[in-house]
Amino acid sequence: MSRARASELAPPNAAPRLDLAGLKGEFPIFEAQGPRFHYLDNAATGQICRAAAAALVDFETRARANVKRGVYRLADEATQAFEEARARIAAYLGAREAREVVITSGTTHALNIAAHTLCARLRPGDEILLSLAEHHANIVPWQLAAARVGAVIRAIPLDAEARLDLDRLTDLVSRKTKVIAVTHCSNVTGALTDLGRIREAAQAVGALFVVDGAQRAPHGPLDVQAMGCDLYALSGHKLFGATGAGALWIRAELAEELPPFLGGGEMIRRVTIERTSFAPAPHRFEAGTPPIGPALAMGAAAAWLAGLDWQAIHAHELALTERLLAGLRAIRGVRPIGPEGLQARAPLVSFVVEGVHPHDVCQLLDMRGVCTRGGHHCAQPLHEALGLEASVRASIALYNEAEDVDALLEGLEDVVRRLA
Repeated sequence: MSRARASELAPPNAAPRLDLAGLKGEFPIFEAQGPRFHYLDNAATGQICRAAAAALVDFETRARANVKRGVYRLADEATQAFEEARARIAAYLGAREAREVVITSGTTHALNIAAHTLCARLRPGDEILLSLAEHHANIVPWQLAAARVGAVIRAIPLDAEARLDLDRLTDLVSRKTKVIAVTHCSNVTGALTDLGRIREAAQAVGALFVVDGAQRAPHGPLDVQAMGCDLYALSGHKLFGATGAGALWIRAELAEELPPFLGGGEMIRRVTIERTSFAPAPHRFEAGTPPIGPALAMGAAAAWLAGLDWQAIHAHELALTERLLAGLRAIRGVRPIGPEGLQARAPLVSFVVEGVHPHDVCQLLDMRGVCTRGGHHCAQPLHEALGLEASVRASIALYNEAEDVDALLEGLEDVVRRLA
């Protein structure tokens, strides 16, 4: 199976057949909630698949032991399972070696590791380039770290479609630029970032390249080698695993150069009162007991996802996105934000209803069993750039179907009739 890349999320010429009923059956919540459950909040968290749930429950009820240093059989088996999960996540990312994957509590933890360790290499006046489309998790850690060393943060602006205006890279990237950290996919607009152009800009000045992959990772296997980034962050709960686990891929050569982020057990080689020597990567970045069960669930989800027909799933997701965009534009007073078409975008659409607060929209939709998200989505700079305080977000995953989109659109028509 060919590895999915951002360009492959464009609509194919012919949509392959997809066993949607079988796919949806792999997620127990839909049977539990019944037919009036329309879950369109996948950008916040995906539902857990059976493979991930089974891995989590099996560990916690039949094979629970701490990892990395136990010498009895159960602890050794737990360690082997934990390292197998690391290998499965590495394979999903297209990493060369499993040791390039650091297990974290999620994308936020991963990006904090990136910011803390990379900024330790910076000097006053060095520059960190972000974008106005970033989730707060890819802004605040850099601000905190930059303040400690006297670094300067700059931002890539947005173009007319709320994509990153990469034509401005020439003006923004210089020899002072030491780190470029951007989202792979906006959690507000669904716009996919042209990582190739940023990679070239980073390489031209020797800057390190960090990618927040939280929103892109659930939409098919990745290839961090082809991306050319140095670090890539993602979350297990968005990857249809359990909450509480994530991963940070760090290019092997770089990982060996970086200092630890947190101190404590499991990340050391030897400790004396005077000084400590640290374990090699990835263990250097995994202080304390890791999220073992959630990590096993994330590994199981990654392995299950890797075996799916992603050409068919991409076609299905984008067909639903097209249906959603067309339906939103047909409702008076409803305005989608972000890219107008399907090229280089993920199945995620945010919108505003004229004269109605997003929270009110979401609550009325919930009365119809439609789950959406309202607010600034931890992306206040993006909303400010668009002249908005908040928006409603509908995000599609591989198990969604036309009935979910139609239920949302029917609910919006009712919202407009009642409140707009």
